[in-house]
Amino acid sequence: MKRLAAGNWKMNGSSASMAEVQALLGQHPNPSCEMLLCPPATLVAQMAWAAKSSALLVGGQDCHANASGAHTGDVSAAMLKDAGASHVILGHSERRADHHETNLLVNQKTISAWSAGLCAIVCVGETEAERDAGVTLSLISDQLAGSIPDGATSENLVIAYEPVWAIGTGRTPTLVQIGEVHDHIRAQLTARFGSNAAEMRLLYGGSVKPSNAAEIFAVPNVDGALVGGASLKAADFGAIVAALSI
Repeated sequence: MKRLAAGNWKMNGSSASMAEVQALLGQHPNPSCEMLLCPPATLVAQMAWAAKSSALLVGGQDCHANASGAHTGDVSAAMLKDAGASHVILGHSERRADHHETNLLVNQKTISAWSAGLCAIVCVGETEAERDAGVTLSLISDQLAGSIPDGATSENLVIAYEPVWAIGTGRTPTLVQIGEVHDHIRAQLTARFGSNAAEMRLLYGGSVKPSNAAEIFAVPNVDGALVGGASLKAADFGAIVAALSI
């Protein structure tokens, strides 16, 4: 499989940020891994245009479960596709926490993403309290079972493991902890989807930065990263792309 470096800009960025995109493309015109940036919805079309005929893929950060309708302020998967997106992040811990998104809702959004021709990056992960309680693996099993619809393939699904307590905190799980969870995710996917699960990409997310990227990417079953703050600057994200391209 081709490894994936995905950047989540979250609620950051403006038209001026396209300079960072151009700098990234200048650094990595043809990387051996796939590069993906997911800006705010206001920048998807602009970034897709800037990335036209380049190696950079563009995605959304969320979509509504419905294809259209009276949902003020929401964006549908079809709209993202029309704007030039190829992927969409779903079930991110910040969406689950801030907007009370359930596994069922993430499942419905994933179906909508697939219907629009988008690859869904479905996020799973535990809080610090859940980690301390020793329920990490069972919780992630429940998230995978509830959030992923039937019909998942390596073409339409990517899984991102993000320990909530490591996002934006500078804290990172040990390599053993990362490996344990990624091995568990692979086993759960294999049990449900068979041999096709071997090609489903599993990303690690949670304070990934240039200084720790290479050692994280050396962990078995880590097929890339979902990067937050470090994806906003071409120099930082480019270094992570370089580590993944080795």
